[in-house]
Amino acid sequence: MTPAHAAPGSPRRRLVIGCGYLGRRVADAWRDRGDAVWATTRSAQRALELSAGGFTPIIVDVTASAPLPLLPEVDTVLWSASPDPAAGGGHQALHVVGLGKVLDALPGRPRIVFASSTGVYGDAAGGVVTEATPPSPDRPAASAIVEAEAMLSDRCPDRSVVLRLAGLYGPGRLPRLDDLRAGRALAGDPDSWLNLIHADDAAAVVVAVADHPAPGALYVVSDGQPVRRGEWYAALAEFVGAPTPRWDATTRRARGGDKRVDPGRLLQEINPPRRYPDPYQGLRHALAPG
Repeated sequence: MTPAHAAPGSPRRRLVIGCGYLGRRVADAWRDRGDAVWATTRSAQRALELSAGGFTPIIVDVTASAPLPLLPEVDTVLWSASPDPAAGGGHQALHVVGLGKVLDALPGRPRIVFASSTGVYGDAAGGVVTEATPPSPDRPAASAIVEAEAMLSDRCPDRSVVLRLAGLYGPGRLPRLDDLRAGRALAGDPDSWLNLIHADDAAAVVVAVADHPAPGALYVVSDGQPVRRGEWYAALAEFVGAPTPRWDATTRRARGGDKRVDPGRLLQEINPPRRYPDPYQGLRHALAPG
């Protein structure tokens, strides 16, 4: 699975489909290393921002009915797209139809890194999930992602890597923070397990997988430190001076279910750099001023 267009150590050509919270971090890392980076966006204004950031923007909507124009020939493609609620598109249109159209429009044989989700495992009742655990999607979004993974594996079996990511967090992305500050009850079971990875560490995983000479076809990705939901949100509330969290007992399972993600294979085979292996250390960084 070695990229075909660049000698080891030389600048490479990268394409980011969905340059958002994760994709932009990966794009920045590649740009800072001297790689040429293209990034897709639906917005002309966003294209200007990407251009100012040192990227070559491609204005395209992968969910549109028309076929995509031919995309640039690159060594690596990161698929980190997410639906646009304002456009009315859903996960099926994006991850299955949209990804298929991107594959049709890609020249050459780039390595494709697909940012998936541990949500495909549904609720494991507190059990451990690994790459060997069969998906059990319990939401339409997760079902669409599983279908997209299968399509990618079928069409690009020797050059695709699926990364099933635990919940991303970081600066500007701390779910339920407003609810905590307002003292609103949180839906879910405080005793269930929560799996996380700081967005900077998730980006480092993508970069490491893209550069690895022979990565596996699938990895589950987390910081390897599952925490109880009640403990995590209590810490978050304490850090921001919010009231002690209250929980809605009528909703016993939160989004993401109850499972413990084991990233052992990723750590052994890829060994990506990690800045925040302790989720509470990562939480402090996410809340730090500036």
